[in-house]
Amino acid sequence: MGKAKTIFTYIFLSVAAFVSIFPFLWMLVSSTNASVDVTRGKLSPGSFLGENISKLLQQVDIMTALGNSAKISITTTILALLISSLAGYGFEVYRSRAKDVVFNILLLSMMIPFAALMVPLYRMFGSITNFVPALGIDTMAAVVIPTFATAFLIFFFRQSSKMFPKDLLEAGRMDGLSELGLFFRVYVPTMRTTYAAAAIITFMSSWNNYLWPLIVLQTPENQTIPLLISNLGSSYSPDYGVIMTAIVISTLPTAIVFFVMQKHFVAGMVGSVK
Repeated sequence: MGKAKTIFTYIFLSVAAFVSIFPFLWMLVSSTNASVDVTRGKLSPGSFLGENISKLLQQVDIMTALGNSAKISITTTILALLISSLAGYGFEVYRSRAKDVVFNILLLSMMIPFAALMVPLYRMFGSITNFVPALGIDTMAAVVIPTFATAFLIFFFRQSSKMFPKDLLEAGRMDGLSELGLFFRVYVPTMRTTYAAAAIITFMSSWNNYLWPLIVLQTPENQTIPLLISNLGSSYSPDYGVIMTAIVISTLPTAIVFFVMQKHFVAGMVGSVK
């Protein structure tokens, strides 16, 4: 009975793994085929990869779009890790009567869909454009500012900080460290797995962000890679081979980030401290 259960478990996991990875494999295969082959559902590799890449480079400026996405994602990730970890650290370490009230209000903000915030955000950045154009509509700052500190990340860091050994802070204070010194020299190195998990989540979310950049980025030279792919698919007769090639290229940065940091990801998600 135990052996049969083990066999069934392996079969189930194998099927689940195949179903999960099949879209990615189909995307890779499709990038090597012509548009008509993709439409027909061809599942074997073709010989059109070079031609698809050549057409892609001729039709759009994909390198500029990749550069824009990289700037936005890296900036957002760095700021999000700094600000959200400081907030989560403060909510957990320091005592205040109003702390829990503020934190509960912060959690309530997670229930508000981003679609409900787009109109007031757009009007706010439209007003900023008249005074500080560098922070207004059609700028990278307009994409980064609303997303670099989220209630989810603050909640994530606070929950992970519950496992942080508070004795280290007392020892640091006895050694004469300032509060910022405790954060950067004690807390940050100890919580590196949490930072790795948060970095992966934030980078992938920012890299794949579509709706808000679509609204605020109005010139082609500022568009990100999701907007570029959307434009490729909006033509009257889209070339699906070219579109799949662009999707493969856009997937590579997030895949690299995940595989480089994957050994810390699971530990960070469960809140372990090393």
